[in-house]
Amino acid sequence: MSSAERVRLVGGTGSPYTQKMAALLRYRRIPYELTWGQPAVLCEALGVEKPKPVLMPTFFFEDDGQTRAVCDSTPIIRRLEADFSGRSVLPTDPALAFIDYLIEDFADEWGTKYMFHYRWHLDADAGNAATLLPLGMGVNQPPEQHENLKGFIRERQVSRLYVVGSNDTTAPIIDASYRRFLGAMEGHLTRQKYMLGARPGAGDFGLYGQLTQLIAFDPTPRAIAHELSPRSVAWIEHVRDLTGLQPAESDWVAIEDQPDSLRGLLAEIGRVYAPAQLANARAVAAGEPEWSEQIDGATWTQPTFPYQAKCLRWSNEQYRALSPGDRARVDGLLAGTGVEAMLSAQ
Repeated sequence: MSSAERVRLVGGTGSPYTQKMAALLRYRRIPYELTWGQPAVLCEALGVEKPKPVLMPTFFFEDDGQTRAVCDSTPIIRRLEADFSGRSVLPTDPALAFIDYLIEDFADEWGTKYMFHYRWHLDADAGNAATLLPLGMGVNQPPEQHENLKGFIRERQVSRLYVVGSNDTTAPIIDASYRRFLGAMEGHLTRQKYMLGARPGAGDFGLYGQLTQLIAFDPTPRAIAHELSPRSVAWIEHVRDLTGLQPAESDWVAIEDQPDSLRGLLAEIGRVYAPAQLANARAVAAGEPEWSEQIDGATWTQPTFPYQAKCLRWSNEQYRALSPGDRARVDGLLAGTGVEAMLSAQ
């Protein structure tokens, strides 16, 4: 098999989205070529225009004879679905597919708050990350280069905690949400192997990506997970390589037959992510540079993100695209979770 027949991507060991996509490619048995490194460096080496912004992982696709670099995992998953048949991560039932979409969006946009907060808010975790992340680009770095990178990465990332809303005021909110999330995962994994049945959806891989960091990389959230959700600890080891799983259509559990434990995860989405998304969207619409909102009993303040406003719009577009019957089925599952506040059929 030539390299041209393999999906090519570049990313980092400490990147949850790189881990998300590598595991998904393995599960789908899509041949791939993963380079551990900086996407911008490979873009320059290949003479390819850099995506804006440059994020991990960056994929390189051939479109009409041109190599194009892209790095948004959610649309990339949908492209891979179109390009490669079999072992789909998208449920065929539109109502169930929408729930999968919600879970993936939560993992990518709120789950990363857990990860970034724990990684850089506490000294022990920041020291661990600053030491290991440069080595993820190359373990044979000269000691002096490694020391310089450690200081640079730590200073840069700690200074960016405000971007995800992490500070002394919100730290208890993030910690409480992470603990509730782990409790929901523990309860749900008691009932079924994956979020929506006996086969993984895109949402599973989104959660997996964040948990590879929270459980397998950063000390503080790892200790919390071992205490509160040993099933999540074991789960990431399963999801890491699902090439041997033989999925069947019947492995998806109908939305009406999902165990009550799924609502625990959805309730956490409604409790913290929904109000954050709505407040951010209002700020984007008003042209305000930051937003504040009462979330879980405390004031959350952070810079406004146009991209997350797009995420909310895309979720609503997915919701409105459902047939009235499928929307009613979704509404039945979401009723009382708080998620319904961020969705509109209008």
